Amino acid sequence: MRIISGKHKSKRLHAPKNLPVRPTTDMSKEALFNILNNAYYFNNIAVLDLFSGTGNISFEFGSRGTENITAVDAHFGCIKYINSTSKELDLTINTIKSDVFKYLKKTTSKFDVIFADPPYEFDLNLFEKIVDLIFENNLLSNEGTLVIEHSKRTDLSNHVHFNYSKKYGGNMFSFFEKENAN
Repeated sequence: MRIISGKHKSKRLHAPKNLPVRPTTDMSKEALFNILNNAYYFNNIAVLDLFSGTGNISFEFGSRGTENITAVDAHFGCIKYINSTSKELDLTINTIKSDVFKYLKKTTSKFDVIFADPPYEFDLNLFEKIVDLIFENNLLSNEGTLVIEHSKRTDLSNHVHFNYSKKYGGNMFSFFEKENAN
């Protein structure tokens, strides 16, 4: 994986092979950040990276100037890798080793962008539970966006906060907002 833009542009990162992850592809990540770049000034936002895995998304935000980044993952090896890499890159990433659902139930922080990349094999109800917890607990800022990466076989378009989705190869990004365009 590589960082697409910012102060660490083109930097290749090599995560340990024993981590239980499926990093977002460079092509998909570049497309996602093109969308987000039109909506946010990265140095002025708070970001929550759920199921953060290798920290791929957190590192991209950090490279582009975001300083308020929280990365949540339940796997100790993932958190350890994010901590060591963010130190090496001189990025400010707050890591939390926790089950994502437990974290979403107890946090009171607000975020401008929440990115979630849960396991593709999750049942639809687990994807919807992520969205529900974020909106029930009011974790998005007023102009905030929730982005969920998922397989093209998963359809999240029926959720009340669904706004739109974009397909890139075999995966999709679904976007959710407090007030959607539907």
